[in-house]
Amino acid sequence: MNRIDDAPSLPPLRPDFVWGVSTSAYQIEGAAAEDGRGPSIWDRHCRIAGAVHNGDTGDVACDHYHRWPEDVALMRRLGVDAYRFSVSWPRVLPRGRGAVNEAGLAFYDRLIDGLLEAGIEPWLCLYHWDLPLALHELGGWARRDCAGWYADYAALCAKRFGDRVRRWATFNEFSVFTLFGYAIPWAAPRIVDRDQHLRAIHHVNLAHGAGVDVLRALVPGASVGAIHNRQAVRPESDTPENRAAAALLDEHWNLAFPDPQLLGHYPPRLAAALEPYVAAGDMARIARPVDWFGLNHYGPIFAKADPAGTWGYGWGEAPPDQPDHGVGWAIFPEAFRDELLTIARRYRIPIVVTENGCGGSDAPDATGAVNDPHRIAYLEVYQRALREAVAAGADVRGFFLWSLLDNFEWGSGYGNRFGLVHVDFATGRRTPKASFRWYADRIAREKAARSGTA
Repeated sequence: MNRIDDAPSLPPLRPDFVWGVSTSAYQIEGAAAEDGRGPSIWDRHCRIAGAVHNGDTGDVACDHYHRWPEDVALMRRLGVDAYRFSVSWPRVLPRGRGAVNEAGLAFYDRLIDGLLEAGIEPWLCLYHWDLPLALHELGGWARRDCAGWYADYAALCAKRFGDRVRRWATFNEFSVFTLFGYAIPWAAPRIVDRDQHLRAIHHVNLAHGAGVDVLRALVPGASVGAIHNRQAVRPESDTPENRAAAALLDEHWNLAFPDPQLLGHYPPRLAAALEPYVAAGDMARIARPVDWFGLNHYGPIFAKADPAGTWGYGWGEAPPDQPDHGVGWAIFPEAFRDELLTIARRYRIPIVVTENGCGGSDAPDATGAVNDPHRIAYLEVYQRALREAVAAGADVRGFFLWSLLDNFEWGSGYGNRFGLVHVDFATGRRTPKASFRWYADRIAREKAARSGTA
């Protein structure tokens, strides 16, 4: 394996390249029933038998709500330029609309101020899957009104935090929470219904457009983007049925959101299915100008035909001889490079890698150290792939590693650790892993190189 430093032919990154880490509210905050926070769809989802590994919940998670100063200190020690986090909609609006929870807003005030004092730029994501349960009970994303409820929530955050936050993302991973929430029952709200899935796709797109307009109106100089989970979809085996399944999943996973948002139209098969739900003027409401494309990427998806599935496709398996990084996800750095180039050519917009990282079952050794060479090896080859994409013309302006902390990994619960920092979930103790030191060193060398002091 070639290290990045062994590749002098690759060009340097931009002088203003942003190095960061990412988290999300429900995955780290805890304090699920404290200081006026209302329940979200994930609080309910975690109570469904068998929905989450080991019956885990986000009730306490990393206890970031109480321990955020310690986590900001870790980020400062790491040397990152920026921190991407999300606001919990039910923490600031317990019922999703109406009465505001001042204690929830004050928590994010403290966090944002602490980041700025540490010299770390806050990148605020408005929605990372935690829809207030009260709004779901009114129809949630399957109801067109939800786009308006989201716009009102975005306005609340913009007015409160816009004096200090310049970087905003409307949503995280549109395709994941709509597909797994409304067609494949792997995530909240655990609905399996084609009609509701289609409605959710369109209404979330409308919400995105409304959110962009709100941020433009209320935050002068805002830098606005959206975060998409994109991976090449490949047939599990080369049969006509599997190729057809891969093509349809590609539309639902990779094209259903960036195409209408950036190109002004849905991909062809989805456009036909959505025609009954699209009102006059909707596409113009969705296709609002943004400043950057947020990419979350880990590896390609393998699709297979599944006649029993909601859409006739299912998740396939990667080739058995492909190396993986400890959680059954195959390592394909060339797919990361190719995805960056695909986005650059299709959408012609600056790209920020908002998530990339490696899971595992990391644990302290007898000395208390947490060694994770598999994560370092993964990051080495993916960082090289990023540079190869830049050399080929992709305008990549930042990289946010997932994640700062081991956290609640949705359906995997606490058994799948992605953090640079090990968290003992019984005590909350934080222990930086070997990869923490690797990333800190990488950032320090990059900053030294761009300042001419290397």
